[in-house]
Amino acid sequence: MTARATWGLVVETTVGAGDRKHTEAQVVAHVVGSRREALAELERRARVYAPTHPLSPKRRRLLRTSDGFLLVVDGAWQSFVTRFLVAELLADSDAPEPPAPGPVAEEPVQEKPAAPPPPAEPVEPVEPVEPVEVDDDGVPVRPAWLGRTDLP
Repeated sequence: MTARATWGLVVETTVGAGDRKHTEAQVVAHVVGSRREALAELERRARVYAPTHPLSPKRRRLLRTSDGFLLVVDGAWQSFVTRFLVAELLADSDAPEPPAPGPVAEEPVQEKPAAPPPPAEPVEPVEPVEPVEVDDDGVPVRPAWLGRTDLP
């Protein structure tokens, strides 16, 4: 049996604006399997990714690279780039320790008796809701706040 590789899905995105604009990276997920499987998951994520900047996107382009994908979103004044990379995980200082080799003795599982369900609270009757009149666009004709006495 061959060992399956663990792939990190990395997103590098532009944050900030103007002189404070810079790139930050984070590993958003891990995929255990082939590089092809990792790239497929990365592409799925890249296609639906909604970056914070620009606030008013004018054009969105997703490009394939040798290691992943490049998303270029043009705003009104400047472009923002998000890079999606797939990289094989070689070491992780925060990974859980693998189990010790050898036979593992299972401890007997003691079942606890199920606790009785809490008593049901009485249900208060609900007043019928009047249908709301809406205009052709589906917007209510009378605002919900109109006539409320608990508002200043």
